[in-house]
Amino acid sequence: METMEVEDVVQPGPSKESNQNAPKKSDNLPWIEKYRPQTFQEIVGNEDTTNRLSVIAKQGNLPNLIIAGPPGVGKTTTILCLARILLGAALKDAVLELNASNDRGIDVVRNKIKMFAQQKVTLPPGRHKIIILDEVDSMTEGAQQALRRTMEIYSNTTRFALACNYSEKVIEAIQSRCAILRYSRLTDAQVLARTIQVCQKENVEYVEDGLEAIVFTAQGDMRQALNNLQSTYNGFGIVNAANVFRVCDEPHPMLIKDMLNSCISGDLRKAFKIVEHLWNLGYAAEDVIKNIFKVCKNMDIEESLKLAFIKQIGITHMRIVDGLCSLVQMSGLIARLCMEAKGVKKE
Repeated sequence: METMEVEDVVQPGPSKESNQNAPKKSDNLPWIEKYRPQTFQEIVGNEDTTNRLSVIAKQGNLPNLIIAGPPGVGKTTTILCLARILLGAALKDAVLELNASNDRGIDVVRNKIKMFAQQKVTLPPGRHKIIILDEVDSMTEGAQQALRRTMEIYSNTTRFALACNYSEKVIEAIQSRCAILRYSRLTDAQVLARTIQVCQKENVEYVEDGLEAIVFTAQGDMRQALNNLQSTYNGFGIVNAANVFRVCDEPHPMLIKDMLNSCISGDLRKAFKIVEHLWNLGYAAEDVIKNIFKVCKNMDIEESLKLAFIKQIGITHMRIVDGLCSLVQMSGLIARLCMEAKGVKKE
């Protein structure tokens, strides 16, 4: 029987040099997680609300909260920052985070939430366990009714932080038990500033029109902006307007602007050709109408004409949401926009 040599058995371990060159765990994270704010000072926008919450964090007596606002403005991030300050090292054991759009039934309230509220956890004096419910407006009414009772029973040990897009979809019984904070959309300047900051940290090559396209597609949603930025950079290596609109797959705003200008000048045929071209490219009617609104509200045209255009765009959007999403519907919109422009000129 042959004997193995030592060289065949002993494998060399990784050298210090290879360990240093190994990718860090954070390098594989999506940028929305990698650059998620950890403190109130890092949160972009809604300064008045975050200042109020930072005062609550210092005092320690947290009420039940509802934070309402559009997606991507920092609702969940704010709650996590608040929990981090209040609970410190006990954060892992004393916080339950659920997404109510998945866990939306009454069984979740009876099992997961109730069981967590009953658990005993060692906390600093005057602190409470925190249950974070994201997208709480997606919960069924039965689940919300059960949650109302749970909030009352365990008020001595547990606080609830609820995040939602529409506070009116939360039953009044829960609203009356919570302090309601409202978040607004981020401004274009705020989204642009954070986008540039991330580009510098990640050494992203970009041009000015590329960042403008990122801000346009985000519409005040920071999550959308960072996702679009990362997708464009990973896909093309450079962030410019053409690459951004390829990744986001939205109707190009320059085409939409040409279409609206054609309506203003009364050139129905040219306007229809642009809409037909977008339709043949496969864009859904809702994608087209949303971009028509985005471009129209930023156009430098007479105020009365802009208001008339937005009214017609809104009526068409409502019909499209109801299911009337044909090319004929879009053609009708163009005809009405041309008539509105003609009426304003006569006046």
